[in-house]
Amino acid sequence: MRELRNCVLVCFLPLVPQLAAAQRNGWIATWAASPQSAAPNTKQPLLNIEDQTVRERVRVSIGGTQISIHLSNEYGSTPILIGSVTVGVPNDAASVRPSSIQSVTFGGHNSVSIPAGAPVLSDPVAFPVTSGAEISISLYFPKRVATPTLHALALKRAVVSQRGDHTHAEKIEAGVASQSSILVSAVLVPAQPSQRLVVAFGDSITDGDGSTVDADHNWPSDLIRRLGRTPESSKVAVVNEGIAGNRLLNDCFMANVGCFGISALARFDQDALALPGVTHIVLLEGINDIGFPGAKLGDGYLADPSDERTSEDLIFAYRQLISRAHAHGVKLIGATITPFEGVDVPGYYSESKEAVRQTVNKWIRSRGTFDGVIDFDAVLRDPHHPSRLLPRFASEDRLHPNDAGYKAMADAIDLALFK
Repeated sequence: MRELRNCVLVCFLPLVPQLAAAQRNGWIATWAASPQSAAPNTKQPLLNIEDQTVRERVRVSIGGTQISIHLSNEYGSTPILIGSVTVGVPNDAASVRPSSIQSVTFGGHNSVSIPAGAPVLSDPVAFPVTSGAEISISLYFPKRVATPTLHALALKRAVVSQRGDHTHAEKIEAGVASQSSILVSAVLVPAQPSQRLVVAFGDSITDGDGSTVDADHNWPSDLIRRLGRTPESSKVAVVNEGIAGNRLLNDCFMANVGCFGISALARFDQDALALPGVTHIVLLEGINDIGFPGAKLGDGYLADPSDERTSEDLIFAYRQLISRAHAHGVKLIGATITPFEGVDVPGYYSESKEAVRQTVNKWIRSRGTFDGVIDFDAVLRDPHHPSRLLPRFASEDRLHPNDAGYKAMADAIDLALFK
């Protein structure tokens, strides 16, 4: 999918230099979501947009006097025209407080055309936000969007309007809902001295699969709430760069499981190291590298059975990510891989795969190669059956935590790791 970057116009708007420039000018990411591609789907509202408005919400981690919005057309095969963008304070998924609505501009213009494969960063908007506040972002698409860039597992309802520009409307009437989001990949606020940014980087367990929709109960969001009760509330930003189905070493582009994402090794610089203000990254990846090969969903495999990954394969990937983080002066904190026996996908679990998980976790805990360790395995495992999730922390699929499990993960993190 990276070949989309070869559009002749893309070279004028590369992602990493653009975000790096934002950092030099004193900005820090307060919210983010990893861009993804998507397969055509007539039932998905965000994949069938034409002359419509999308209203979606994000919850920031730290506050600021202004915001700047980052939009991504990374996986678009054609330029995408945005006719109007507004921000506001949401009442719910469809409505905002009328007095809070403000226009977002791009180089002083209300509309912007984003080249295929490129991002765009808005002008600063005088829209003060506080730590933990929710923002509603409305985007009007005058023309058909052929290949949108999404975040599939947003777990917050976005509303797609009937025809027309409804960006300044108090409420989008008779809209249809989606649990994905479109185009918005980061929200920035002016940085303050001594602030830090923690990037939660991982797969669906970081993305929040199994948690309650519209409740922000993934572990990064629970960590934000926990930090909000400490003197560090205004000093540590946390953003979620998880992608469902993500693997360390292989891409995943499978419509039948909603899995669209390049490997962790391929997206690490862009989705983590390029974010303005990043100082720490928490890495929770590897469960799908172990579980996917030979796991059968319907008539097909999640990955070829012959593509089994060894502990050495995963450790190689970890070492690469550690070196790349350190080259940027960023600390990389390793998290142990959580239990997955009992998962409702045939072939996902086996005793040999469990042996790989145990070997990898032992390496994470004992080698001292990471800048710190978070033992999520110890938090979530059943002490009487350590290869399974503790039942009170498990969602129905027995792979992902539930709301209580995600909260336990956030509560177990030593906040001193982020000094």
